[in-house]
Amino acid sequence: MKPNQRLDFKGPIPKYPWEQNKHDHIALISGGTGITPMYQLARAIFNNPNDKTKVTLVFGNIGEDDILLKSEFEELENTYPQRFKAFYMLEKPSDKWARGGTGYINKELLKQVLPEPKTENIKLFVCGPPGLYKAISGMKTSPKDQGELTGILSELGYTKDQVYKF
Repeated sequence: MKPNQRLDFKGPIPKYPWEQNKHDHIALISGGTGITPMYQLARAIFNNPNDKTKVTLVFGNIGEDDILLKSEFEELENTYPQRFKAFYMLEKPSDKWARGGTGYINKELLKQVLPEPKTENIKLFVCGPPGLYKAISGMKTSPKDQGELTGILSELGYTKDQVYKF
């Protein structure tokens, strides 16, 4: 941009109204910059001492330097070890990568780290690039229509009501 040029912003646009203890356990499945609403949700939960929600983060990126908010999530893991767990997947990790898996977020990882589909009062949130939606949950039809649940989460037995696509 050049000086005096105009840049318009849109937002904030509230998507999922959070109330303390709305769910016993939530999972945040994210890729790249899709971490933004996930971090906002995690902050709302952990900034409220009365909210006891358990949070699992599954975060996919290209390389280790691409992991946004890594230190903030490490702080949550250290402060709330019984309530916050983070799992990372890197498409192109360095040789030193030891903090998570290699490749894309996959069925085996999600089956291992997510709450069971039959568990009461859980919610899974998904946000990321189109390829992540397609593989994990299926695309939204429109901003107001979540669309059908497809992909890995459907294969694992989760229902449309248990999943929210940002």
